Amino acid sequence: MSDKNELEKKCIDTIRFLAADAIEKAKSGHPGMPLGAAAAAFTLWTKHLKHNPKNPQWPDRDRFVLSAGHASMLLYALLHLTGYDLTLDDIKNFRQWGSRTPGHPEYKHTPGVEVTTGPLGQGLANAVGMAIAEAHLAAHFNREGGKLIDHFTYVMAGDGDMMEGVVAEACALAGHLRLGKLIVLYDDNKVTLAGSAGLSFTENIEMRFKSYGWQVQKVQDGNDVAAIDRAIKKAKKDTEHPSLICVRTTIGFGAPCKQGSCDAHGSPLGQEELQKTKEALGWLADSSFYVPEDVQKYFRKSLSRGKKAEKSWQEVLHTYRQGQSLLTAEFERIIRGDLPENWESALSEFPNGSKDVATRKASETIMQAIALRVPELVGGSADLNPSTFTWLKGLGDFQSPATSSAGLHGMVGGPWSFEGRNIHFGVREHAMGSIAVGMALHGGIIPYTATFLTFADYMRPPMRLAALMGLRTIFVFTHDSIGVGEDGPTHQPIEQIMNLRQVPNMTVIRPADANETSEAWRIALSNTKCPTTLIFSRQNLPVLDRSVCAPASGVRQGGYVLWESAPDPQLFLIATGSEVAMTLEAARKLAQENIKVRVVSLPSWEIFDRQPQEYRNQVLPPQVSARIAVEAGIKLGWEHYVGLQGKIIGMATFGASAPGPVLYEKFGFTADKIIAAAKEFLHRA
Repeated sequence: MSDKNELEKKCIDTIRFLAADAIEKAKSGHPGMPLGAAAAAFTLWTKHLKHNPKNPQWPDRDRFVLSAGHASMLLYALLHLTGYDLTLDDIKNFRQWGSRTPGHPEYKHTPGVEVTTGPLGQGLANAVGMAIAEAHLAAHFNREGGKLIDHFTYVMAGDGDMMEGVVAEACALAGHLRLGKLIVLYDDNKVTLAGSAGLSFTENIEMRFKSYGWQVQKVQDGNDVAAIDRAIKKAKKDTEHPSLICVRTTIGFGAPCKQGSCDAHGSPLGQEELQKTKEALGWLADSSFYVPEDVQKYFRKSLSRGKKAEKSWQEVLHTYRQGQSLLTAEFERIIRGDLPENWESALSEFPNGSKDVATRKASETIMQAIALRVPELVGGSADLNPSTFTWLKGLGDFQSPATSSAGLHGMVGGPWSFEGRNIHFGVREHAMGSIAVGMALHGGIIPYTATFLTFADYMRPPMRLAALMGLRTIFVFTHDSIGVGEDGPTHQPIEQIMNLRQVPNMTVIRPADANETSEAWRIALSNTKCPTTLIFSRQNLPVLDRSVCAPASGVRQGGYVLWESAPDPQLFLIATGSEVAMTLEAARKLAQENIKVRVVSLPSWEIFDRQPQEYRNQVLPPQVSARIAVEAGIKLGWEHYVGLQGKIIGMATFGASAPGPVLYEKFGFTADKIIAAAKEFLHRA
């Protein structure tokens, strides 16, 4: 073995045993993939990955996604060895309270971790979003002689990732879009947590991905650095097809009793087996967390390479600035995450006397104006633009330029461009959510998605992860209630709004009219701390008369006193969205009978609950216990505002197929039903 090969083997074994030692010390973790895939990871990180460990946020770095997040110690070992701000003590503190090395990689928690992974399939789908973001920003900003955006997105994925349906959705779209800067290294070890992958997974992965339009290669020996290197080089040259490199590895490589077995997947090797593994691979059997000096020196070359690469990019940026000052300013602004100055002046106002309009339609009007001021707003729907009204008119479709000349049957329009801001996700809600997460993670884009509210169930995993990571993503849902009408209970959301409210760090807004919709978009675009869910109606709603009602700006506090008949009300009527107008009508009729009533519009529980207690007490004084909530969704949860003694007018069943107004009457959502409930409640009290 040459000196070079010997050193590379030491580097690979250092990765393996930093991981195995940390897992053994924690008495918890997944050693199988770090032992088996170390050579592939080493090859990528030392020979191809463009990154600067001293500046993990450099905009033009390559992105690396460990989709198989259970192999987190593989990533932590690489981060430590290549010079990120992750110490050996951090490695030793794996999976402990307060550690910077949690059980699965967490975005913003560990320097160099690009995305929170663990739920299988999500990371690879997120990477598709990162590649879309790279392609879009490159098309928009790159000029001859000055490429501000020119990097790859790399993924390490396992058998479990390949089984998840979201990977099929996302990778099919990636192939269609010809995302040639996306490269996936598939840890093809034929073993899952519970046994051989062959128990449930015998499909031909190579043929499957070829049918998606991917370049596919196979590396038969997962420890063959030269072969892996050649495969990555070939993948990088094909800029019109995403690449899958199937690397045949052995899970738990080197462990005499556990390699090749599911026993190596998700539990420490055990001290005796770990020692035997070190002996088998020629490592110091009695060592622990050992990093040879020449290995550290080799890995730390990443520091000088990264510094040089970023310096070259900074020089390009400097030259670019001389000829493209406006584009440079825009680029630097979107990378910071700032919105353009005076962008809010684009928000539409709907004057008193405007005709009734569905909030989905009001949203469409608002989006067109915003999009012209906020160029980083990019997104689309799950094949529902004619129903969700979320297209950005005249701003192009995101498609590969190569698609124009491909002569695909049935394709119309074009010429296509990656600069287009409308993404056609197809009927792929799960992938759509995950891709939006990846776009937000990449930076420089504010992504939005759109579908019917009942299909939010398909999107829950990526929405939860967006909230966990605190990402600026906008999830638009229309057809918000039984008001959908004739399509029936399969398309009528009942529990979905409350489900979304239960997600920590998720802002949910259900506006009551067009002007509340405008305020909802203001909040969504300004919200940099967490995802925002916007919930809009299919049916037309009155534009509330703001000369009588309070200004819609009250949405910024999450809830506000919309109208009251007296400053000392004896009854609160609380409502959201489609039900606010009928609640207001009921309140006015109650007031005619000398009942002192206040109507509270409460479009966002999360924002309202963040307000100072003094403000919340002003809106809902605690001494008034007569409270009725009105929302065409499940009742559970409204006790938060009406108390156990309050009344909730909501849904206890699924909906039905009939015209929307008929359903509202049959299920008790009318002004008369609210009045009757209020009188009964007050009489009881």
